[in-house]
Amino acid sequence: MSKTSMTETAPGLWAAPHASGPITATVTVPGSKSLTNRALVLAALASGRSRIGHPLVARDTALMRRALTGLGARIDDDEHGWVVTPGPVRGDADVDCGLAGTVMRFVPPLAALADGEVRFDGDAHARERPMGTVIGALRGLGAAVDDGGRGALPFAVSGTGAVPGGDVTIDASASSQFVSGLLLSGARYDDGVTVHHDGKPVPSLPHIDMTVGMLRDCAVEVDDETANTWRVRPGPVAALDLDVEPDLSNAAPFLAAALITGGRVHVPRWPAVTTQPGDTLRDLLSRMGADCELDAAGLTVRGDGRVRGIDADLHDVGELTPVLAALAAVADGPSHLRGIAHLRGHETDRLAALTAEINGLGGDVAETDDGLTVRPAPLHGGVFHSYADHRMAQAGAVLGLVVPGVEVEDIATTSKTLPDFPGLWTRIVEAERTA
Repeated sequence: MSKTSMTETAPGLWAAPHASGPITATVTVPGSKSLTNRALVLAALASGRSRIGHPLVARDTALMRRALTGLGARIDDDEHGWVVTPGPVRGDADVDCGLAGTVMRFVPPLAALADGEVRFDGDAHARERPMGTVIGALRGLGAAVDDGGRGALPFAVSGTGAVPGGDVTIDASASSQFVSGLLLSGARYDDGVTVHHDGKPVPSLPHIDMTVGMLRDCAVEVDDETANTWRVRPGPVAALDLDVEPDLSNAAPFLAAALITGGRVHVPRWPAVTTQPGDTLRDLLSRMGADCELDAAGLTVRGDGRVRGIDADLHDVGELTPVLAALAAVADGPSHLRGIAHLRGHETDRLAALTAEINGLGGDVAETDDGLTVRPAPLHGGVFHSYADHRMAQAGAVLGLVVPGVEVEDIATTSKTLPDFPGLWTRIVEAERTA
């Protein structure tokens, strides 16, 4: 049976569209998940009404919105986005984290301010993600948390309407979200919060810089002059008036499509200056053979169909690894993707998953202590499993552009951060066929 159309594939599998020539497209990427969910938390803690324009509307942000409204905030739609009216943080609430790391790590420090119990749970995969760092930190700052000794979901935070706060030392080497979550609510703690990191280097440091920048935009005083220490002073959180930038990490598969097919993809509104780690794509794709041009209209990436191997430290941009690994699998030489041991604790063990799925299509990928070595090899069609991980599903779609017969399992998981990814992806490929 042919595997080249959605109507001819097995249930639960999505036949990744195959490109017969260069892809030329303009892709409007929805708002940043990282910016949207940080803005929602700050707006829920603010001293007045906030406006969030162009927010991402996807599963992760819907989960955050429901969590915060359940805890007392009011979030209304307007023609440009959302208006957030804060309220007293209330208890006796249930928070569904889904598989959203930002919800499970940003909301518990806020929930500690509630007067009453707030219960947290999520998807089955979410129960496997490490939460002991957040739980231990909250206890150290004076909050009561009952996790049954698991250090993971489900757990309950019982608040008294205030948190003493103060100094806390954590190991954030598994995720920068552990630091960001504490900083976002720290100004509302009696003594603020000072977070010290003690362990291997913190991954995705640019995401902490993003958090610090947004706190300062809300008139919160933050001291980050000392390495591995962040101090948030107690005080009010000013209301936000924010237009959310496009999610640069979610642009990765579309820009990769230009490189891998020798086409041209334009992403409007790409910011000239940003705290988003996804901006590193411009450098990484250039090193892999793309021509990247940023101007006032946005970012344009062109390729000639040749992908070069790369040796790159992705410690600060681990979310880009799946798409870059897919490109590396069809490159003209070996690639070494380093500094990403922490990806073993993401939505799934991304290093093991990428190794299994690319090798299942005939590839040659080997895990190292801190990353992957990818050697090009002839690839063939087959099932590419997503492991309920949106970045894995995007990697399978990229490979399908140049490898006929790739079927991605559970493509719907991409709705976590990008609504209707399969429809948008299919349209840019079909536009190439009819051009």
